[in-house]
Amino acid sequence: MKNPLPFTVLIERRVVRALGHLLLATTALILVAFPARAQNSEGKIASDLQELITLQKTPRLSWARDVGGRRHIKALVIANSSDPDLRDLRAAVLAMGGSVYMRFVSVSALSVMIPADRVAALASRADVQTVSPNRATARMASAVESTTGAMSPAVRSYSSTMAYTGLDGSGVGIAVLDSGLMPTHRNFQNASGKSRIVRAVDFQKVGDAEMMGVNAWKGGFDVSASLYPGSRTMARYEAAIANDGVDGVDSYGHGSHVASVAAGRGFYQNPDTTGLAPNASLFDLKVLDESGLGQVSNVIAAIDWVIYNARRHNIRVMNLSLAADSTESYLTDPLARAARSAVAAGVTVVVAGGNFGLTADGREVFGSISSPAHDPNVITVGSSNMKGTVQRADDVVNHFSSRGPTRGVFVDERGQRVPDHLIKPDLVAPGNQLLGAMATNKKGNQWSQIAQGNKDRLVYNKLYKNSDAGSTLMFLSGTSIAAPAVAGAAALLLQANPGLTPPLVKAILQYSAQPLPGLSMVQQGAGLLNVEGAVRLARALRTDIGTQVDAGTMAAGAPLLATGKTMPLPLSTINGESFRWSGIVTAGGNQVLSGEALFTRFQPIWDPRLVWGGHNRAHQMTVSYWPQSDLAPANTFVRSIVQQALGNERLLTPGVVLATGLLGSTSFVGRAGLFMPTATLSGWLASGSGLVMSEGIVMSEGLVMSEGLVMSEGLILSEGLVMSEGLLLSEGLLLSEGLLMSESSGSGSARDSVMFGEP
Repeated sequence: MKNPLPFTVLIERRVVRALGHLLLATTALILVAFPARAQNSEGKIASDLQELITLQKTPRLSWARDVGGRRHIKALVIANSSDPDLRDLRAAVLAMGGSVYMRFVSVSALSVMIPADRVAALASRADVQTVSPNRATARMASAVESTTGAMSPAVRSYSSTMAYTGLDGSGVGIAVLDSGLMPTHRNFQNASGKSRIVRAVDFQKVGDAEMMGVNAWKGGFDVSASLYPGSRTMARYEAAIANDGVDGVDSYGHGSHVASVAAGRGFYQNPDTTGLAPNASLFDLKVLDESGLGQVSNVIAAIDWVIYNARRHNIRVMNLSLAADSTESYLTDPLARAARSAVAAGVTVVVAGGNFGLTADGREVFGSISSPAHDPNVITVGSSNMKGTVQRADDVVNHFSSRGPTRGVFVDERGQRVPDHLIKPDLVAPGNQLLGAMATNKKGNQWSQIAQGNKDRLVYNKLYKNSDAGSTLMFLSGTSIAAPAVAGAAALLLQANPGLTPPLVKAILQYSAQPLPGLSMVQQGAGLLNVEGAVRLARALRTDIGTQVDAGTMAAGAPLLATGKTMPLPLSTINGESFRWSGIVTAGGNQVLSGEALFTRFQPIWDPRLVWGGHNRAHQMTVSYWPQSDLAPANTFVRSIVQQALGNERLLTPGVVLATGLLGSTSFVGRAGLFMPTATLSGWLASGSGLVMSEGIVMSEGLVMSEGLVMSEGLILSEGLVMSEGLLLSEGLLLSEGLLMSESSGSGSARDSVMFGEP
C-alpha cells in the first residue's frame, strides 16, 4: 500500500513510534542458521534505511546526520558469525570510517555509527545478517483485582481493607522497562513501608556515544569491550547506569503507572488501586526519557541486563509497555530477537500489542501489531474496556487496541519476501481508564510530564487535594496499561508454581481466558485475562518442570500433573458470573491447539529455548553461563545465547488437539478464518471438534513435517489488501500516522480514545 506522506514525515513518525532497548555487553553470541556465504546487500538492509540512503537530502532524524558533507547513520548490525567477540566485523566498521558503541548478549549484534554510503558494503559481508536503523522509541500509553479474578478464593482474599491472605507475587521479580519508577510512591512499598524497588538502572543512550564517552559522529572508536562478572569494566559500566535512590526518576510518569498496575500496593487509600501482584519485587529499568521517547539500542541493553541478572535476582517477568514500528520479520527484527532471548533465559516477557487499531478517521486496522509484540515467544496483550464496572459480561476490546495478524516481512534464502502472518494478540486485559500511580517529585509540587499536560482529564483531582506526594493517582488507557496486568498475573502464577516455564505461563493464561462474544482471534486472541482459572491450572502442575527442562531430563510426553492432582474444571466464576475457559492455545505462530494433553503430558514446545513461529521453521536457542566467581556460583550470569535451526525433534505429542483446520478460509463477511469469533471456535472445541493427533508434530532438519499441519491459505491475507467492508490491512506496519503518539497530549478523537479511554 503506497503511503501518501513524504518520506521525511513518514520516517520521523516511524521513529517516534520506535522502541529500543540496549543489551548488557558481556561476551555474547546469538546466531540464526542462515547461510554464511558472501552475498549482496539486497534484503539485508531495513527498508526505511535503504530508502534514506537514496535520498538527496538527509531528513531530520535521531539516527542520521550530515558530517563534513557526508551522510552518517547510527545502526544496529545483526551478525552471522561464529566469533562471539565479532572481531572482524568490528574491525570492518572501523575501516569503513565508523565507530562501534556496544556489543550485545541477547542479540549477536553491534550498535554502530557508519557513513551511509558504506552501509551496502557492510551489509554485503558474509558475517552480517541485517542492518537496521537505531530507531527512536516511545511508550505505548482495585477494580483490576476484582474484574480479573485476582480477588477470589483461588488467588487471595481480604480480611480487612488493608490485610489479605494468598498470592501476591512475593519472591518474584518483575522488570519494568519504561520511563522510570517514582521511588517514594507508596504503591511501591511493602507492608513495612519499605520500597520494593530492588534496583533502578538508567539505560538512556547506553548503546550510543554519549554513555561510552566518545564523539557521537566521529569514526574510529571501538568501545565495545567485553564485560564479565567481577571485571573492572563491568564495575564501571554498572556504576555508570546505576540510578538507585534518585529522586523523581520518572519525569514522564508512564513507568510508575505501568508498574502500579502490575504490582502496586494501593489499598491504603480509597479508591483502592492495588495491582495484580502487590508484593512482587520491582526492577526499574529506565529506557525512555522525560518525553516518553528513547531508542532501540537502549531497550536491547536493558533486556541484556535482565538476562544477565535474572537468576541473581529471581527476575521471572519482564514488562515492555512500549513499541517500535518495524517492517521486519520477527526472525530478524533486533528488538524481537532480544525479547525472545530473554524468554530463552527463563524470563516471561509481556509486551503491549500497540495502540494502532484505528485509522485517524475511525476505520478498523488489521495487521497493526508492533515490535516486539510480533514475536511468537512473547505474550502480546491487547486492551479491553471494563465499561466502568467489575462485571465481565459487558467487557469489549478497545477500538484502539492493535489487531493481528503480524505483518513483518522475512526475506528467505531465495530472496523472496514472505510476510509472517502470525496470530496476535495472545489475549486481552483491562486497559481502559485504569487508575494508578501518578509520579511527582519528592515534595509533590512537580508533576510528571504526562500529568502536567492533561491535568483536567488524567489526574484524579479529588484525591490529590487530600493526599501526600507519595499517593497521587491518575487515569491512563492503552495496551501499555493492559500489559502490566498480565505481567502481574504471570508473577502470581510463578509464585503459585515456580516450576512453570515462560511458554507454559503463556499457554495457561490463554487456555483459561474468557472469550468475549463476537470478537475474533486477531482482535482478542484467546480472550480476556482470567487470573482465577489460571492460578488453579498452574497449581495442578508439577513444580519441577523448569529445572527438569533446564537439565534436559524432561522427556516428551512425560506426566505434568502434580501427584494427586487432576485437571481443574474449565469453568470460572468471577463476581457472580460463570463462564467457560477458551481452551485455546496458539503455537507455531499460526497454529491453534487445544485439549488436556497440553497440560497432562509434557510438550517439547514448553521448553523456552525452542522458537516455533511460522515460515514452517523452528529454531533452538542454547544459553550458556559464566563459570563460578566471587560474585555468584556457576550458571548464574548468562554469557551467550546461540540460535540455530532445530534438528529432528518432536514438537507436540499424540493426543493434542489441532484446531487450525476449524478456522477455514478467511472471510470477513463470513466471519471465518482470521475473523472467526474466538467464542465460536472455543465452543466447537468444547463439544469435541478438532483433530486429535495420533502422531503429534515433528521436525526434520528445521522444517515442520507433520500430520495435520497445513499452512492453510485461510490464514494468509493478501499483501496490502484493502477490504471493501472498510477494514484496512496496512502493509508492513505502516499504520495510521494520527495514532503514532498514542498517549501524548493532543487533539483528535482517535488519539483521545487511546489516552483517555473509550466509553
